[in-house]
Amino acid sequence: MRTTDGEVGLRLYRAGDRDRLVAIADNPNVARTLADRFPHPYAREDAENWLARVKTETRPCNMAIEWRGELVGGIGIEPMADVHSGTAELGYWLGEPYWGKGIATRAAGLIISYAFDELLFIRLQASVFAGNPASCRVLEKNGFVREGVLRKHIRKNGRIRDAFLYARLRSPG
Repeated sequence: MRTTDGEVGLRLYRAGDRDRLVAIADNPNVARTLADRFPHPYAREDAENWLARVKTETRPCNMAIEWRGELVGGIGIEPMADVHSGTAELGYWLGEPYWGKGIATRAAGLIISYAFDELLFIRLQASVFAGNPASCRVLEKNGFVREGVLRKHIRKNGRIRDAFLYARLRSPG
């Protein structure tokens, strides 16, 4: 699977991405607003484990973000199960040198189209740490609506924090 808007693209991860992943992911500022399953420090073994995991996906849900032909981050959707099977959770990250360039917004637009048109999800949702307005803007620019505040929802680095729940439906109503 590969999709692009001409400058920002999504593609499957490759075995050769390991060193580049470590170079852009091993940054406390990147990990600060991500779930703990995104480790810090981010080592070669973490990249190898991630690449092995995504290789087993039967329906690709996690993609590398490229900007101008260079790997700059990752984006994915995590399908929910049971009665929530029409919903997937959206998540994304960029290496710090690529923040503020509109890359995440454009990458989100690409994966949203894929999730609705190819994977046929009904709803996409995302949880954003309070204090991360840039991520809120990425979602809002892509038609997500803030549905609520999840009070004291996150424990990160010994601190309890709120999160915002955003969602977008495939079709209105």
